[in-house]
Amino acid sequence: MPIVRLSSVRKTYGGFVAVDRLDLTIGRGEFFTFLGPSGSGKTTTLRLIAGFEYPDSGIIELDGQDVAGLPPNVRDVNTVFQDYALFPHMTVRQNIAYGLEVRKTPKTEITDRVEDALEMVRLSDFGDRRPGQLSGGQRQRVALARAIVNRPQVLLLDEPLGALDLKLRQEMQVELKRIQQSVGITFLYVTHDQEEALSMSDRIAVFNQGGIEQIGTPSEVYERPASDFVASFVGTSNILERGGRRIALRPEKIRLYDTSAEAPEDCEHREPGTIVETIYGGMFTRFIVELSDMTIVQIVQQNALRLIDGAGMRRGDPVGVAWRLDSLFEITPKP
Repeated sequence: MPIVRLSSVRKTYGGFVAVDRLDLTIGRGEFFTFLGPSGSGKTTTLRLIAGFEYPDSGIIELDGQDVAGLPPNVRDVNTVFQDYALFPHMTVRQNIAYGLEVRKTPKTEITDRVEDALEMVRLSDFGDRRPGQLSGGQRQRVALARAIVNRPQVLLLDEPLGALDLKLRQEMQVELKRIQQSVGITFLYVTHDQEEALSMSDRIAVFNQGGIEQIGTPSEVYERPASDFVASFVGTSNILERGGRRIALRPEKIRLYDTSAEAPEDCEHREPGTIVETIYGGMFTRFIVELSDMTIVQIVQQNALRLIDGAGMRRGDPVGVAWRLDSLFEITPKP
């Protein structure tokens, strides 16, 4: 039995349909991510599962029980928000213990569980500090420990890394996945950040206009997007018309070569083009190339073999582009 199941769930606000007849199942112990742009329905779906919103129709099950009409405090879930909502006058230990105290958990058990939670999030030496004495990443871990210490069946995370800088966000992605695997709790994660979704998730649901465009593993969603929307939102795709088919091709799958050199032998398809722009990105360079049929494509190449001074192919140079046929994926229009 799945730990979370939604069947024909619908939620409207006036004339606006936020979630439209949504069907979804999430397995026990999964790190499952809702990915999509603002207004796509992902946060509303999370709030429906949490009990902060009630559906107009449909079924929401947690561990086989329909909870669609139940308040948040009787659902076996906890939520971690972007702002963390820590009590500034309490120490880290007191913040983590608060939920257990409200539930009147025995004091000896509270002490043991709080220390276990501190160790899990690697904050054992910070228990006597207050939130104002911690970094953003440390506060995020305190909020996570406070939720985990209650041992919910499902932990809901609403863009919890959104307030962190890029480097710290990347570090916390690794930490979150480590913690989830350690505790074995189902994590239901909401984000609009593709890197977060691809790097942490067991499965991803891509939301758009109140519905789900595709559900799959990170590699399935990236390598075989089910629609134009998924192809363009998750990473970057070049959409081409070839042989009466609408196909998509990722920028890193295209080989770029000088016309004076031989084309890559392992690429079955080749076309001429002209470089319109080059964009240096540190580890890689992005090339904008116009093909002979006026189609514009993006191509990404690692800079490992490129000279530091940028010598090589430049704007206006004629080039060849090539790709393997198994790198293509066909885009099927939605009915």
